[in-house]
Amino acid sequence: MYRRFLLILAASLSIAAAADVRVVEEIVAKVNSDIITRGELEHNRQEYEKDLRQQGLTGATLQQAVKAKAGDALQNQIDQLLLVQKAKDLNISVDAEVTKRLAEIQVQSKITDPDQFHDFIREQTGMSYEDFKQMQKNQLLTQKVIGQEISSRINIPEADKRKYYEEHKKDFQREEQVFLQQIVISTEGKTPDQIAAAEKKAKDLVARARKGEKFGDLAATNSDDIETARAGGELPAYKRSEHLLRKEIEDIVFAQKKGYVTDPIRVTNGFLILRVADRYEAGLATYEEVENEISERMAMPQMQTKVRAYLTKLREDAFLEIKPGYVDHGAAPGKDTSWKEVAQLKPQTVTKEEVATHKKRKRLLKIIPIPFTGGTIKPKATQPASPAPAAVPAPPTTATAPAADPAPAKP
Repeated sequence: MYRRFLLILAASLSIAAAADVRVVEEIVAKVNSDIITRGELEHNRQEYEKDLRQQGLTGATLQQAVKAKAGDALQNQIDQLLLVQKAKDLNISVDAEVTKRLAEIQVQSKITDPDQFHDFIREQTGMSYEDFKQMQKNQLLTQKVIGQEISSRINIPEADKRKYYEEHKKDFQREEQVFLQQIVISTEGKTPDQIAAAEKKAKDLVARARKGEKFGDLAATNSDDIETARAGGELPAYKRSEHLLRKEIEDIVFAQKKGYVTDPIRVTNGFLILRVADRYEAGLATYEEVENEISERMAMPQMQTKVRAYLTKLREDAFLEIKPGYVDHGAAPGKDTSWKEVAQLKPQTVTKEEVATHKKRKRLLKIIPIPFTGGTIKPKATQPASPAPAAVPAPPTTATAPAADPAPAKP
């Protein structure tokens, strides 16, 4: 009787699980064995709309602008996945830089408790801490790949740069101006002893900066002005003619050379430390002063062309399939990226659990054939082998998983 009860209970649970199903996600593209989902594209569209609204767009103008930007969402997602995958091929690691960047953000937030900091990230960005961390990592990886594979290989001849300088001298006529970085040590609401401690901290920071520590790093981890701390303490350029600085501060910074660090300056509610990041004399800048700027100007048109060509080559070498109804505006000419017959590939859908563990599964396969080329690639990410054609039913076009009410994950 007891055994019969267990069998009936098991059967009931199976029926309930089969009936209680909900849509989880739809795959719209496969890039090697990474996937891009409709939900990711929709999230990007919402971010575009949010940014454009903040710029003041509304109504039909807003919707038209969102549509235009969202049209490139798939291309942008594919671009990033290919660059991140290439970073793995090149054994590029940015873990230490990601850790440092997150630590700086935590210091700026003045939140020491890890769980509270994770909540802070969720509130500020709308994404979980892990997703935010991965976003930072992906950004750094793509920058590293572009720098290593493209920027470092663009060489502008000296003669061409000097010719550009001679032909564009009007662009390098400057007013006397100074570029500053700052560290602010607040004394607001502090006792006399705490003010003395703040002054000591400011003097210690000056000593460290003068000994060679990067001022931007010191600002990021010590300045009480959150906005400028995020940018390494950088301030807008100040022109002598505008007189935006206090007279005694203006006299100091316009008299010093690049790299000079001031003593702590007492200001209302704190101590101010300034570094002269750069300074221009009035008149025509010398070639040496603007050589780097000229290099950047001349390299930019090449960069745009070369980055696009590089991404096209990555597409040509990739296992890439795109579902009907979606367009990759960066597609490689002649590359077949059509969505193949279900019987020849992994089903179009994934469960919630598969999405969650997708990255772990990437290491399982070694070789993925490139359809219609006769070649193969060794991707950094892989997907499970396709089931035998006879065993594959026609799947739905959306991913499904049993509905459940799990406890919310801690960010």
